[in-house]
Amino acid sequence: MEATGTDEVEKIKLKFMSAWHNMKYSWVLKTKTYFSRNSPVFLLGKCYHFKTEGEYRALHSFGSNFDKINTEISGNVEEFRKDFISRIWLTYREEFPQIKGSALTTDCGWGCTLRTGQMLLAQGLMLHFLGRAWVWPEALDMDSSDSESWTTHTVRKLTASFEASLTAERDPKILPHPRRGTARRSWDVSEIRDEVYHRKIISWFGDSPLAAFGLHQLIEYGKKSGKIAGDWYGPAVVAHILRKAVEEARDPELQGVTVYVAQDCTVYSSDVIDRQCSFMDSGKAGTKAVIILVPVRLGGERTNTDYLEFVKGILSLEYCVGIIGGKPKQSYYFAGFQDDSLIYMDPHYCQSFVDVSIKDFPLESFHCPSPKKMSFKKMDPSCTIGFYCRTVQDFEKASEEITKMLKSSSKEKYPLFTFVKGHSRDYDFASSPLHEENDLFSEDEKKRLKRFSTEEFVLL
Repeated sequence: MEATGTDEVEKIKLKFMSAWHNMKYSWVLKTKTYFSRNSPVFLLGKCYHFKTEGEYRALHSFGSNFDKINTEISGNVEEFRKDFISRIWLTYREEFPQIKGSALTTDCGWGCTLRTGQMLLAQGLMLHFLGRAWVWPEALDMDSSDSESWTTHTVRKLTASFEASLTAERDPKILPHPRRGTARRSWDVSEIRDEVYHRKIISWFGDSPLAAFGLHQLIEYGKKSGKIAGDWYGPAVVAHILRKAVEEARDPELQGVTVYVAQDCTVYSSDVIDRQCSFMDSGKAGTKAVIILVPVRLGGERTNTDYLEFVKGILSLEYCVGIIGGKPKQSYYFAGFQDDSLIYMDPHYCQSFVDVSIKDFPLESFHCPSPKKMSFKKMDPSCTIGFYCRTVQDFEKASEEITKMLKSSSKEKYPLFTFVKGHSRDYDFASSPLHEENDLFSEDEKKRLKRFSTEEFVLL
């Protein structure tokens, strides 16, 4: 009887914690975002221009009031909306399967950098399987994203959770959120194929122990660097965790992708090409696409504004997959910019667990309905920049273009990072730990990461 009473107390406690998380982490979409109509907007290598004077409220432009309020807007507004909403958004979740070795069933309050890392990797996989021109056909059927509709849903969920805890209901009943849009039209063969990959990519990031790039797996790889569930993870550590996760992925669809992490802000070209030309698990030779991750610092305690033009240049490249970064105490996924402000997706939004193993699981919570902007000056200097190159030729072209950008943006003789011919071993550095089975990092990498970790910000 005592055990039963304890169980009931724990259930009520979990429900109150769930309600608290929803209240604390459900207001990120409330703040209104403004875009200038006079300046171009860049989103992961694509440029948009709204071509009219003044400003518009981005939250309203994504909602049902857009046509009524801003009928004079012309240009690529709708294309921008489709493109932004089509990016995969990964946020705090709750009530997912318990993380091994802990009692945690949520990453609220500590998993934001892992989530931004997931978003960067997801963008790389979208480029690989779907291409940059792909947009989600149902992107504009998303619920209105104005703050009132989102926070109203939060209040309903919060109220239902409290009521359930008082009445001992197992599953709180929440009134359905009204949706706009029409029924799905008929899709052609290519659209069906793209939607299969769309769902497959999201499923790889599901919050379950079996998902290749889900939180559960990433934490397991992080343990080899001394991290456990509930710890904060810096952008540099996340880069190495993503590398290990892709190396260990067993899905045949993922055998054509590899990840390279720069060493001491240096990309060794021969090491990258060796990875691209390595054998598949099947033993067959084949060129792999590569996602290059470069952990850097954009200054000392604060970001050096001299790097602004370089960051803009990076985000304007077609092979950029974004930046894992943020501002002090908060991690964001940077995907674009307008003028001197960065455009980002925020993982600090608590959503319920979605079982991605079921057929036709709901997709809406994996797509952000509203962009956010932040002044470059507020950016924390610690970040990880990501690039995707499908072929060796793409990598060589990208390295040349980025090198020119690095030289032109560096007022001194020391660029943020460099591309160097040859292998790391040619420069007396430790070889890449590609085949190490029992350790995520080599000893040299551990020393570097310890330095990174002491410099990086504490995340909420």
